[in-house]
Amino acid sequence: MSLSLEFILTFGTLAAAAVALWVPAPEMRGSRTWLWVPLLTLACLAGVVTGFLTWQAPCWLALFAAVATAAKQSSNRWVRVPLLALTWLAPLLCAAHRFPGFMNPVLAEQLRFSADASAYTIRTNFDMAAVGVILAGVFCSRISKAEDWLHMLRRVWPVIVSTLVVVLGLGVILGFVRPDFKWTPYSAFFLGTNLLFTCVTEEAYFRGFTYAGLAAAMSKWRFGAVVAAAISSVLFGIAHVKGGPLLIFLATVAGLHYAAAYAVCKRVEGAIVTHFALNAVHFVAFTYPNLSS
Repeated sequence: MSLSLEFILTFGTLAAAAVALWVPAPEMRGSRTWLWVPLLTLACLAGVVTGFLTWQAPCWLALFAAVATAAKQSSNRWVRVPLLALTWLAPLLCAAHRFPGFMNPVLAEQLRFSADASAYTIRTNFDMAAVGVILAGVFCSRISKAEDWLHMLRRVWPVIVSTLVVVLGLGVILGFVRPDFKWTPYSAFFLGTNLLFTCVTEEAYFRGFTYAGLAAAMSKWRFGAVVAAAISSVLFGIAHVKGGPLLIFLATVAGLHYAAAYAVCKRVEGAIVTHFALNAVHFVAFTYPNLSS
């Protein structure tokens, strides 16, 4: 798969910003994970220079980061709640590409990874990936030690197994996918961008921000955490509405597992790892994105 130098410069720096979320930095104002900020800024500058962004895009992202930070830090309920609502709404508008200034490139169209698979288009969305980095950077407490990664994996591996068996099993039973082992020229690129741009973004939003926020707000309810998991999972399913009712159902079931992964370790990384495991196995070992029939 051939990528231009301009694409590598812009989206490579954006990927580095996502990785930097988990890279400890020198202490600065009580935070040791701030390296994502200058790297995201560099990615925006690279995008403007290479033409993937106009000057409007960094302005929108800076405004979103300011609103999210204010929502996180504000102690005044009457200020914090509207800011949280704006923080929740903005990624949905980004997903619909309502903010100008982002020239998200289409790298390949009408790909068929299997003879009986639906056509697939590879598109790289700077706006959503950048929003995911900001959400994870502002709202998610992230792992910084190797022993914490091991502890998280020990807690979350049963959820990963359940996710693969239940979601992919339902997909096969309902005729959405079938087993299909493959490795394509696009596989490495897909897996890398899916982890850093898709899984980080979606889990930062649906679990690290939405589920965690709802669970905290409903912590005094007897089944508050369960209700929060259900709401965030249904919203996650609805976000896949373009794929049709069956994908909405499967995404909702997957979302329940991602919420469980977050709950068992109280870490967004648990949800990210579980989400990526499902996406990776789906792409490599089953029809992707789904059977054309």
